[in-house]
Amino acid sequence: MDGLDPRTPVLVGVGAVRQREEHPAAALEPTALMVAALERAAADAGPRELLAQADRILVPRGFWDYPDPARVIAEVIGAPRVRTLVAEVGVLQSTILAGAASAVLSGEARVVLVAGGEAKYRALRALLTGIAAPITRQADGIVPDDVLRPHQDVLHPVEMARGFVLPVAQFAMIEQALRHEEGLDATTHHRRIGSLWAGFNRAAADNPVAWSPEPLSAEEIVTPSARNPMIAFPYTKRLTSQWNVDQAAGLIFCSLAVARELGIPESRWVFPWAVAESNHMLPLVERPLVCRSPGFAVAGERVAARTGIAPAAADLLDLYSCFPAAVRLQCRELGIGPDRSLTVTGGMTFAGGPLNNFVLQAMVRMAERLRAAPGCTGLVTAVSGVATKQGVTLWASRPPERPFSYDDVGSEVARMIGRVPVDGERTGAGRVVATTVLHDRGEPSQGVALIAFADGTRNLAVTQDDREMARLLAIDACGLAATIANDATFTLAE
Repeated sequence: MDGLDPRTPVLVGVGAVRQREEHPAAALEPTALMVAALERAAADAGPRELLAQADRILVPRGFWDYPDPARVIAEVIGAPRVRTLVAEVGVLQSTILAGAASAVLSGEARVVLVAGGEAKYRALRALLTGIAAPITRQADGIVPDDVLRPHQDVLHPVEMARGFVLPVAQFAMIEQALRHEEGLDATTHHRRIGSLWAGFNRAAADNPVAWSPEPLSAEEIVTPSARNPMIAFPYTKRLTSQWNVDQAAGLIFCSLAVARELGIPESRWVFPWAVAESNHMLPLVERPLVCRSPGFAVAGERVAARTGIAPAAADLLDLYSCFPAAVRLQCRELGIGPDRSLTVTGGMTFAGGPLNNFVLQAMVRMAERLRAAPGCTGLVTAVSGVATKQGVTLWASRPPERPFSYDDVGSEVARMIGRVPVDGERTGAGRVVATTVLHDRGEPSQGVALIAFADGTRNLAVTQDDREMARLLAIDACGLAATIANDATFTLAE
């Protein structure tokens, strides 16, 4: 590796922790889980002084309400002069990884720590048992040195007005649009997504920190039951991200010079090659094609241009996996065939889907796999919102031929796809673009349809009529005529 820039960023330590403590008062809180993950990462790299030498700590926002969790971490690990950053929900996790690598490459930092964690299971146990789960309270006025925020809301005002805000509902609508475009009947479609998720389930069995590695068949995954209720048609619980988890991940980035100074073995080194992402935000109701995600195609092409390796040619993959539609969109946009293994973790249903740091969990597992297969490349993707933003990252256990690169292709994506007008007051006859049926305790509770009028304008409408919901569950309603009434409810044409 002679001749490399000494500032070349290297991922030298990774660690992940899983906690399943039934007594909430005995369970670690989120910051303590993050510290434990970073301690494991330091042990993984070798020299613990890496933690104390940290120049920066980057943390993606979670369910918790610490104003500056990175400062809590810094105090525990003994890094008092560290610069802290919190990335709010709506910021791609690939942005955080790119920020760590870029800070090292620019010389702004020698050692950067990235940590993310949740203790949602702990909080759930506290709620169920009535036993308090103590949380560290920071002093008034504590704020991070830096904060990353999305530049606009992920949701459209009409989506919020209709209560169409849950990711599972919006991804279920994308799934139905995909099914329609593929011309699949319900049985074939269920078989397809069941088989897809069964592959993720099998991968979880090989992940030592997977949250739910219990073996399941494709049929068990897609068939509603008391343990697997329908959430938003066609998604049962086992087709959705599991965020009630206690998990954390820690990553240690440093320069090549630091890795050599500290004697970190080359066998521990994993190199970030490129990150490309689209931060163009387009709510679902405004997308010209609901079942497309062009940001992935553009970001993938940019990574290929920067590295000479197309995403589909990477040896190992971990595609962001909150719901089957997210994975299916990525495969289409990135040109990844159905014969590939799409995950090294087991995905967010089975490996666990902590709110805003699953990509960090994926990076831990990817680094481990790349070290075990010297010379191989690994692709890890990221999603924010309802596939609103898209991130593509390429890694390898060998150094890149070109310096690490970061590109935001959002402006290019915005020019490419345009925006469909939405009028929340529009009524009358149109045609269904996509639909889903939300369920409460396994029973249909509300049908939702995105409806386009002849002039291209759209509106989002709902129904609680049992007959209409039954029709939506029985047929592919995409493309059918429908009418929106003054109260924003809709009926399908006979």
